[in-house]
Amino acid sequence: MKKLLALLLALVMVVALVACGSNGNETEAPTDASQPASDATENNDNTDNSDTPVGTDLKVAVFYYTYSDTYISSVRTALDAQLDALGVTYQDFDSNGNQTTQNEAIQTAIADGYNLLIVNMVTSGSSDTAKGIMELAGDVPVIFFNRAVDEDGVEASASVLNAYENIAFVGTDAPEAGHLQGKMIGEYVLEHYDELDLNGDGKISYAMFKGDEANVEAIYRTQYGVEDANAVLTAAGKPELVYFDANNTSGYQVDLNGQWSAAAALDYMNTNLSQYNEGNNNMIELIICNNDNMAEGCISALESAGYNNGTGKTIPVFGVDATDSAKELIANGKMTGTVKQDAEGMAAAIAQIAKAVGEGTALKDAVAATAESNTEMYSVAEGVATKLYVAYAPYTA
Repeated sequence: MKKLLALLLALVMVVALVACGSNGNETEAPTDASQPASDATENNDNTDNSDTPVGTDLKVAVFYYTYSDTYISSVRTALDAQLDALGVTYQDFDSNGNQTTQNEAIQTAIADGYNLLIVNMVTSGSSDTAKGIMELAGDVPVIFFNRAVDEDGVEASASVLNAYENIAFVGTDAPEAGHLQGKMIGEYVLEHYDELDLNGDGKISYAMFKGDEANVEAIYRTQYGVEDANAVLTAAGKPELVYFDANNTSGYQVDLNGQWSAAAALDYMNTNLSQYNEGNNNMIELIICNNDNMAEGCISALESAGYNNGTGKTIPVFGVDATDSAKELIANGKMTGTVKQDAEGMAAAIAQIAKAVGEGTALKDAVAATAESNTEMYSVAEGVATKLYVAYAPYTA
């Protein structure tokens, strides 16, 4: 009997050891309140155009300034698809427009073993914020994207991107969108001048909607969207555009929450139209927006006032991003033009750099290789070897 009991006890101990061993090899990805754990994805189906899956040692944490931004949402969809194709574990985080939330999520991801960070900073154009993130990251490489990591006017030698070895940036050449938009507007106004001049005063009055007071992209779009349009007009002997409200010395209305939102533009435009309209003989005759979200808000206000319904009178509205909804508005004759900010191109560049990092390539070399892979779409910034630009393009049809 004692031998039998001893044998049974030994068997119980073996089973217990096997059971314990089966629970020690899996870790869940970090999550936040807005992102379920199921969004941390490991997928090896390679349905995209990647040659081979990246090794499973690469764990990628992607931080978005907010999911609610239409353009950023497009980047997220495209980047998720690219990372799925690479077969790596990744996790998306929504910072909800809060830099503290983003920093805390970065700390969590580092603690949980994520070894590549892809960051869309909340506080755009802040070298202090970027440096803080780099200090949190330590030796973990960081790919910033879309939102500038330096203040406007910072020399290349002083850039955050030149201060660290394990850093890169994928974005756009900030002035380019403003230049393209301004040229597009100037040429359109010149071609349609008489029909746009609703009050017959020989000038075209415009409204300008700025997405964020401190954002470098917003600053240049606001500046060059008007300056370059005026250059086209004055070269042809026409007067410059006139801001509709002479009391507003800034020459724009800004989303005070920095969200570039349709709601902010809608509220502004409804108020504007209550005072500036054809009945008062001072109708706003042109609308320029820093992005397509704000353009959509303006169009909604115009539709409510009887304009931009696809037939009848249409006030020209210009934006930036070439979102799907903006393209549809243009196709339906409700919006005039936009500047394409290539979400798919940006996502593809980020994924290509991430793949190279996973294979042991230095970020500087990964950026150079990505630029060389498509010289029409990508270029490296002068003096900053880890800064990759994605080209803009005009879109009117």
